[in-house]
Amino acid sequence: MVHSAFDAVELVTGVPSDIVDVASYAGKLLVAVKDGSLRIYSAPPHADGQIPRDGPYALERQQPSLWRRGTPLSIEVSASRDLLLSLAECVSLHRLPGLETVAVISKTKGANLFAWDDRRGLLAVGRWKRLTIFRLDSGREFVEVREFGVPDTVKSMAWCSDNICLGIRKEYTIINSMTGALTEVFSSGRNAPPLVVALPTGELLLGKDNIGVFVDQNGKLIQDGRIIWSDMPASVAIHRPYAVARQPRHVEIRSLRAPNALVQTVVLRDVQKLVETENCILAVLARSVYGLLPVPIGAQIVQLTASGEFEEALSLCKLLPPEDSNLRAAKESSIHIRYGHFLFDNGSYEEAMEQFSDSHVDITYVLSLYPSLVLPQTHIIGQHDGLEDLPELARESSDVTDEMESYSLQLHEYGDKSPMEIKKMSHNALTALVKYLQKKRNGIIERATAEVTEEVVSGAVHHSLVLSEPYRSKKPNKKRAQTHTSSIAREMATVLDTSLLQALILTGQPSGAIELLKGLNYCDLKICKEFLEERNDYMVLLELYKSNEMHREALQLLNQLDEESKAEMGKIGFNKKFDPQMIIQYLRPLCRSDPMLVLESSLYVLEHNPSDTIELFLSENVPADLVNSYLKQHAPNLQSTYLELMLSMSVSGINPNLQNELVQLYLSEVLDWHMILKEEGNWTEKTYSPTRNKLITALENNSGYNTDTLLKRLPQDALFEERAILYGKINQHLRALSLYVHKLQMPERAVAYCDRVYEEGAQQPSKSNIYFNLLQIYLNPRKAEKEFEQKIVPVASPYTGLQKVTKVRGARMGKKVVEIEGADETRFSPSGTDSGRSDGDGDDVSGGPIMLNEALELLSQRWDRINGAQALRLLPRDTKLQDMVLFLEPLLRNSSEHRRNYMVIKNLIFRANLQVKEDLYKRRQAVLKIDGDSMCSLCHKRIANNSMYIHQV
Repeated sequence: MVHSAFDAVELVTGVPSDIVDVASYAGKLLVAVKDGSLRIYSAPPHADGQIPRDGPYALERQQPSLWRRGTPLSIEVSASRDLLLSLAECVSLHRLPGLETVAVISKTKGANLFAWDDRRGLLAVGRWKRLTIFRLDSGREFVEVREFGVPDTVKSMAWCSDNICLGIRKEYTIINSMTGALTEVFSSGRNAPPLVVALPTGELLLGKDNIGVFVDQNGKLIQDGRIIWSDMPASVAIHRPYAVARQPRHVEIRSLRAPNALVQTVVLRDVQKLVETENCILAVLARSVYGLLPVPIGAQIVQLTASGEFEEALSLCKLLPPEDSNLRAAKESSIHIRYGHFLFDNGSYEEAMEQFSDSHVDITYVLSLYPSLVLPQTHIIGQHDGLEDLPELARESSDVTDEMESYSLQLHEYGDKSPMEIKKMSHNALTALVKYLQKKRNGIIERATAEVTEEVVSGAVHHSLVLSEPYRSKKPNKKRAQTHTSSIAREMATVLDTSLLQALILTGQPSGAIELLKGLNYCDLKICKEFLEERNDYMVLLELYKSNEMHREALQLLNQLDEESKAEMGKIGFNKKFDPQMIIQYLRPLCRSDPMLVLESSLYVLEHNPSDTIELFLSENVPADLVNSYLKQHAPNLQSTYLELMLSMSVSGINPNLQNELVQLYLSEVLDWHMILKEEGNWTEKTYSPTRNKLITALENNSGYNTDTLLKRLPQDALFEERAILYGKINQHLRALSLYVHKLQMPERAVAYCDRVYEEGAQQPSKSNIYFNLLQIYLNPRKAEKEFEQKIVPVASPYTGLQKVTKVRGARMGKKVVEIEGADETRFSPSGTDSGRSDGDGDDVSGGPIMLNEALELLSQRWDRINGAQALRLLPRDTKLQDMVLFLEPLLRNSSEHRRNYMVIKNLIFRANLQVKEDLYKRRQAVLKIDGDSMCSLCHKRIANNSMYIHQV
């Protein structure tokens, strides 16, 4: 980095004696010469207070013998106090501009240097091995504050806040001006004398051979803080943002910013001293003074930008005066853009995006660097399109436009590079673009959202105003007509999100694109859809449909992808990415918002993955009636599957209507199957199909169907097992048992039926009647049929559910049949079981042959649930006693045991009664003794000879 930061102009020449030091005051130069005089030079009249660049200063006046004793060593001006501090034999103070002597500090006689703190009015003087601190009091005299001893003579010194940095021998030391505490820093090197320079920031620049080291106020090193000079400097002056070093043959100028590069070299030989002033740096030669006048910041910025030193140019922009804020912003933006193009051309894409971001250029400008991205059509005006109002900004805009045109020409040079290199460059450039767009996105999306909110609020206010004016004229008001206004923020958000989505896909970040679409986004649907379809990125396309609530298109795409996935399943290297489970997961959040769409889209997955689909309907509470009616109309073959799975998966079961619907479906299928087998001649009652098994299970386990309707649909000559189950549901047990015994010839099923009814307690008032009914069917079929016809009257229920049965007329309501097991009063007389003829002897059994063996087996197995007396009366007269042993033996044993138990209980109760009577008798024999001193418990008087009454509790 080499550019012209300073112009060397000879300001003073022809001084008759050697110059000792120079200071600046009110645009004039105060030159202290070796003969003890002070020469004052003023600028030419046309300079207007500025340092002239085209001519030397003229001698205004001379003050001979200002320092009568000794040769002046150094001078310094306090412009805020209009004072001149000087060091000759001792430190003196003169009033400016008249040079009247204000004070002379006699104690400083023999001092070799001083350091002045203009802000606080403190003066530090180094004299031999002492350091004395004075304070200027009232602008007239110095008051000694403190004095400290130091190891050796101070060679260099500078204030840094409350501390003073001293260069002693070849070491640097920090001394606290309040306490005198010394802190060693480091050495100044092998050959170089100590050099202490105070920086405007409060930090220090310390010399170490040919290196300038930056330290803080406490002497601690600052990272990356060092200037490497070409040679050991004799002295250094600071003029932001540069450090100027006095070398033997030239003046070296370097930047204070890391890496502290060389800025300029000014050839000036034998420079005796460098003096810092407000406007420039004065280079003191033997008998002349040169001014290193800073080149205007704007000109330096132009030089640096042209030479590609963009970082330095940007740092100089911060030094522009505040009143030129517009110019400063324009220059910074121009430099950032040029710097961004420079980095972009050299492959530093991320750094280029940072520069574009700092330039606050419109994102469409950056996106124009990527011709592969498709952008939506917008009405956005670029940032540099409306800058004609300010000439400086317009000039910067034209420079940027030229830069853009030159870059567009460079795009055609990519043809000379290999495809792999071009692909790598494109990937890296797009990756940097992704980070840039993500950084910009939050602010743009917030502005777009704010615009939407503002439009909604204004629309609501307008609507309320319209409603509040019902009596106004109804003529159309053209001024109030709502017209669509282009939203700049929303268009910008659309451009950003559309570009970001494409960049994410092109850089292989589909997950990032999905995350973008899951949140609030403004992606252009048409462009993104075509882009994703072209690249077959279906997962992102699905999320795009979802974010735009295009659920029907998304589900159609999922069905298509699943079908294609199945078609390619047999190929080598197949990796299944899409399955019906993805459709189910997509449908899950839609169950509450759009159940009809879910039903329309679930036919495919209900056919291929029914259990998960039913689980979806149940977990998301899709109305079952709605699902059933839709399937009944559009997919009747799936209706039973849905109801079956719903019945098996639902904890609380399904409502009676759906139960009835399921049973009706089963029955219809079974009837069709029965007709086919009947026509083929293969039908038997013991022939079962899977559907018939389901029907029988549903009839047994459920109770929500319409029994009367089902009975009417059953054929008279078939499906007796189903009919028996239905008879059992409406408590027509005789008819159900008759079907099991005579039609189905399944006595074991009849016994199981009786056990179930007995255990459920459905037969009232006597639990044993159900077994007695079965005995009647076994032993007297004709009588059982007659009783059935007399007692059982079927009642059709108008609603779905269990059928009610009317009460049996003529039933004995007053007297309860006493079971033989629990009746100790039962007497076994000849007329009970043995005497006379049994009930079955006089009946004509025309309903079928009696089933004595089954009856005896039932009695032997269920003797504890059957009334023994009634059973014995029902048995045929010729029944052998030996065949009834298995029935009578446990019955009589149980009856005897119960009788003995009842006798024991009776005796125990009798004994307890006697005990109670005895206790009562003893209590009634209580004796009460009364003498002359006995007192009444109520009146508390003596009883004596009075009558009394004893109340027994």
